Amino acid sequence: MKKIFKSGSFVFVLGFISLITLANNPLATKQQIGMFKNSRTCVVMDDGMNFFNAPVKDAVQKYWSATPYEFIDQKEFEKRRSDSKYSFIVRMDGAYDKDPGGVSYSYISLLLGDPSGNVTKMPEFCSIPLSYSGDLDAEYEYVIPAVIMFMQIHIRSLEKDRLPVSINGLRYYNKTGFNNKLLLLNKDKMASNADSPEKIKAVCQYKVKLLSTADIQKEIATTPTNTLFHFHVGPAKDAGAGKCFEMLFDAEGNLYYYNSRKITNDNADGFNLNDFINIK
Repeated sequence: MKKIFKSGSFVFVLGFISLITLANNPLATKQQIGMFKNSRTCVVMDDGMNFFNAPVKDAVQKYWSATPYEFIDQKEFEKRRSDSKYSFIVRMDGAYDKDPGGVSYSYISLLLGDPSGNVTKMPEFCSIPLSYSGDLDAEYEYVIPAVIMFMQIHIRSLEKDRLPVSINGLRYYNKTGFNNKLLLLNKDKMASNADSPEKIKAVCQYKVKLLSTADIQKEIATTPTNTLFHFHVGPAKDAGAGKCFEMLFDAEGNLYYYNSRKITNDNADGFNLNDFINIK
């Protein structure tokens, strides 16, 4: 994944020169996966007030079991990122190099320290989009527990099936046949062609609830069985370019569906009928 990197609101500095480099973070090798399993995972807290630190800290304390862990600040990350005995859960800002308008997105990433000290060369195990960069209204707290659990599932997938994972990315997890599942979809993040039960039934017969973000959070807090919930990353309402990302997780951190696409006038933002067709 080619990205321009920042962490939180902090641009990485090498000497006195800001490092804002277009780069391709390498997918971790099998050897590096083994190094991760023997690493200490540093959870990097963002500087200042934000909606990232509290949910990530809570989720890691509840659900992280893959490695020993500790919470560190940005300055400590600067010191440790060149040491491969550490792995890192960190929020990064990045732009796909072919993204329309060079739009930047915020990701939560799982990385391994690299002796170069160059953040763009740190082996990447997993990156999940959380929001458009600078979107102060993004609502992603409810997906953080699933993401923290998924990262550990993903490490096991890389151990077992590294080549298919590297070829397919997060679409490796896409499944079909959800007839026995209840889908909790964000009513405010649906495309206009799929924003009502009647429109959805035109292409599939899944059990669906269209809910607010708050109501989805309440439902998944009970760890329901046979239930998948929707997480969407898209632009602010007044933005005219970019991508949207659609994900379906269960409360145990399993990813059932991932898709990203360019937003156009003919292919508007939001979970749409094509997404339903993809999971039939």
